[in-house]
Amino acid sequence: MSPGTGALLCPQWHSPGGTALFDLTPLDHIALAIFAVCWVGYTLAADHGPGHERSVSAVMSRYRTRWMRQMLVRENRMIDASINSSLQNGAAFFASTSIFALGGLIAILGASEQAMAFLEKLPVVQQASPSVWQLKVLIMIAILAYAFFKFAWSFRLYNYSAVLLGAAPVEAHDDPEADAIARRTARISTLAGRHFNRGLRGYFFALAALGWFIHPGLFVATSILVVLVIYRREFRSKSLRLLSEGS
Repeated sequence: MSPGTGALLCPQWHSPGGTALFDLTPLDHIALAIFAVCWVGYTLAADHGPGHERSVSAVMSRYRTRWMRQMLVRENRMIDASINSSLQNGAAFFASTSIFALGGLIAILGASEQAMAFLEKLPVVQQASPSVWQLKVLIMIAILAYAFFKFAWSFRLYNYSAVLLGAAPVEAHDDPEADAIARRTARISTLAGRHFNRGLRGYFFALAALGWFIHPGLFVATSILVVLVIYRREFRSKSLRLLSEGS
């Protein structure tokens, strides 16, 4: 096999001067590719695939529509505001947690030698160069940054939902726009829940990425395991069966 063919099969990232930045092995490349396929593929299938209407998210979307229609006939809507506030607080909590986790990862990036020395004491850990270690940490930072933006946007959407709750007419039966406002509020709340769900999915795949710090083979296994776990919870869980009974 010629050197050029080897470079195609096992590409390396290079600096402008031609020096390799990340000495990834072929197994590292395979593990990264499987990780990306698992995350992107599952997101597309779960959110837009032919069976997405049978998911927990779809069932909860229908409950949100029922909630907003019930909201229209209530004189006192404090309970609706309270529910929306609790959902908003959940998004705020995870957004704050993402910031703390990002701070910790940035600190680890600055103490790479100590962290590598600690992990290399474990017998199952594959030794990696400092550049590969830094790449792994940077990918974790990217995943958690993605999760932060999802949670922060979910928080903002719940703000919009609160405003729409306040704009809903009190005498709903006399207002022809009442049902449209209820459906619009439900859609905004559903969109907030979708972004929140994707932020949580980012957390799950961040846990899968931890396996790469041990060994690329474990990275592959944890990526597949995360897909199986979230698929079961989204499409095959007992909670879904209970929720579907009344949707």
